Amino acid sequence: MDFKGKVALITGGKRIGLVVAGELAARGVDVALSYARSRAEAEQAAERVRAAGRRTAIMQADLSQPEACDAIVAAAVEQLARLDILINMASVYVRRPFDELRAADWDAVIDVDLRAAFLCARAAAPHMRRQGGGRIINFSDWVARSGRPRYAGYLPYYVAKSGVIGLTEALALELAPDNILVNAIAPGPIVAPPGTTDEESKSVEQATPLGRWGGELEIAKAVAALLDSDFITGEIIRVDGGRHVK
Repeated sequence: MDFKGKVALITGGKRIGLVVAGELAARGVDVALSYARSRAEAEQAAERVRAAGRRTAIMQADLSQPEACDAIVAAAVEQLARLDILINMASVYVRRPFDELRAADWDAVIDVDLRAAFLCARAAAPHMRRQGGGRIINFSDWVARSGRPRYAGYLPYYVAKSGVIGLTEALALELAPDNILVNAIAPGPIVAPPGTTDEESKSVEQATPLGRWGGELEIAKAVAALLDSDFITGEIIRVDGGRHVK
């Protein structure tokens, strides 16, 4: 893909999304960003895009609501005139013991991590067809990609991220005739979640063959590589420093 003049929509524009937005803008991409609550982070991402000389748009959306998925795609196209790239990064990541799980907890994760990825892809596909093709990148997790749960307390999250793998493969097949390539990234230890102690951080480093956290830029590099390829689709790429082999 020639990046120059393309338009991307990123759902979930904080932390890793902020860096991805900046890197895409540096390559000539205009970037729309949606956020649920983190407006300050979305504004920071938008500022990085503008600093690179590219256009940007930000919109607040609760992607647990189906109509919101259609709305952000429509808003991105209205404000930036086209849509070539969809990056589904929005996610709910909350630890809750099994005996405390309620139906609402299940829905809160599944609706955003899995259903919203499908609905945003469904809304984006017609616009990509008009451009002669496009790219969709979903986000799974290294644990789900490894095929077995490792951490108790994240049952809906694991199921949702496993579902993202199936969604990615099925979408790749469905959309291949339209030259829309669909892949997923399965991050491992990229950045420590808020509240991580020094001891916990070091434990992750010790469990990772490369011996360190990856940093947000490694995800941005993987995104760019998948966008650049014209012949990779239906793949789930782990970016985990070898964590899955240890």
